[in-house]
Amino acid sequence: MFKSIIILLLLSSSINAKPFSVPDQFNLNKEELCLVQAIYFEARGESFIGQLAVGSVILQRLESKSFPNTICSVVQSGKYWKGNPVKNKCAFSYWCDGKTEKMYNYNAYDEAVNAANLVLGGASISLLNGATHYHAFYVQPNWSTKMKRITRIGKHIFYKR
Repeated sequence: MFKSIIILLLLSSSINAKPFSVPDQFNLNKEELCLVQAIYFEARGESFIGQLAVGSVILQRLESKSFPNTICSVVQSGKYWKGNPVKNKCAFSYWCDGKTEKMYNYNAYDEAVNAANLVLGGASISLLNGATHYHAFYVQPNWSTKMKRITRIGKHIFYKR
């Protein structure tokens, strides 16, 4: 009986326990954090090359006059209503999917930080030079028919104008 109570207590406390999120500021400034979050939420299930590719697109947008001039502005661009992003109306889907930007997977966070550091340090994928757009292979946004498809890396298809 006593063992059953202990087991039930352990099970009930683990069911109700909330996961700890990765602290958002492991020595990252605001712009670095925006890039890490974008890589984490857009590509954490991808290969490291796939994560680098997503980071590369963000920085290529940053270099283009057609997009905002900060990393955070690039990844947080979209339609807003009363100061909040409109669900599913953003350039990067994670930003306006209605979920909080809490990172719970430490390994994926570390990988996203490593990818962000490499991209910020100048690493690039030559095949993606000029790529400013991508989407998951299982959707087809209307803009994709107006752009030149470059390649598919993992679950993402990359484009340039």
